[in-house]
Amino acid sequence: MLLHQTDRLLIGPLTSMIMADFNLSELKMGGIITGSLILGSVFYPIWGFLYDRYARPKLLALASFVWAITTWLSALAPTAKLFLISRASTGIDDSSYPGIGSLVSDYFPPEKRSSIFGMLQFSIPLGYLLGLILALEFSPIYGWRIIYIFTGLIGLLLSILIYFGVKDVPRGFSEPDLTSFDQIQSTRLELPQIRQLFKIRSLRFLFLQGLIGVLPWQVITFWSFRYLEVERNYSPSTVSSIMIPAVLMIGAGYFFGGFIGDAIYKRTIRGRIIVSIISILLGAFFLSITLYQPPENVLSFRILLAITSFFIPLASPNIASSVYDIVLPEMRSTATSIQYFLGNLGSAFAPLLAGAISQTYSLKTALLVISLSAWTVTAAILALSLINFKNDWNTMHQELKERNPS
Repeated sequence: MLLHQTDRLLIGPLTSMIMADFNLSELKMGGIITGSLILGSVFYPIWGFLYDRYARPKLLALASFVWAITTWLSALAPTAKLFLISRASTGIDDSSYPGIGSLVSDYFPPEKRSSIFGMLQFSIPLGYLLGLILALEFSPIYGWRIIYIFTGLIGLLLSILIYFGVKDVPRGFSEPDLTSFDQIQSTRLELPQIRQLFKIRSLRFLFLQGLIGVLPWQVITFWSFRYLEVERNYSPSTVSSIMIPAVLMIGAGYFFGGFIGDAIYKRTIRGRIIVSIISILLGAFFLSITLYQPPENVLSFRILLAITSFFIPLASPNIASSVYDIVLPEMRSTATSIQYFLGNLGSAFAPLLAGAISQTYSLKTALLVISLSAWTVTAAILALSLINFKNDWNTMHQELKERNPS
């Protein structure tokens, strides 16, 4: 995940260089990113169903191989149109993460999952940081195309390592309600079962929050460097001094968010969602304060952005674990893929929308309007999911107990 996130998030710090190379406006560049998000949305349900049916490590190896090929095609694209097509194709492997989550849920018991997810998701900001180093230190010397050729090579090497080095486990292996190895091994998703997911009331709200809650992430990830460079007129060294602490705090948020969620989960099974609601509202509050800092107040901006960056990701590992708390083991990749599908579908037009708003108003306005409105609605939706969460949790565990012949 770390190395793939490095490649995936490189587009942010490389945005200005790519725009200059192809003579693109903010609107057109936002459209390129939207293309990859749309294609990724289409492939989420496909990956999810395949992961619930077949060997997950082999499929992850295939996704890594696709990553290598599509990244090389992006690096070699001679025109903006071909770059759009090749960059959109990177959405195929970007949508392969549900298999990792499914494996994690089978490796670790429920009371530890948020912590493990938090550690895994720490790779996102760390990958962003590595991408930042690659972009700022090496792209001025070698160019953005060489950077992408290098990361594509990493994807190819990883596909080989995953194929031969990662082992699958039976679905539901870590569930305390299951003790029969044979019973666990024989359980696989059948296509008609997918409809059952939408009968889980609290899961419907978690799906809905996925549709809206990812919008700010796409806008912040893609446009933050442009905002700092153009609207706040910061030098590359100043941008680095601001973004590196912020990225590290995002990592800390993922890491501690998982541990906090697991701790509260042991007291109440609704604890992870409660942690998510509080963290989302605090993130929205601190983001608004941060962006209203005058450009000359670099120190206060840096500190407030770091605080904001800590609260924003606290919800992520807890929402992921909450899905697995109410969904049967053989349906978890599909459930996650539906959530990601809706998230990508909802956020696919976020970079494009932000680009359009920035042309009329400013990037600051785009960041504030999209982020604050999306997070407020998301917090409300998560609050509604609490109503039926305990009943859905009990229903899932009761079905697991009925499968256990002992």
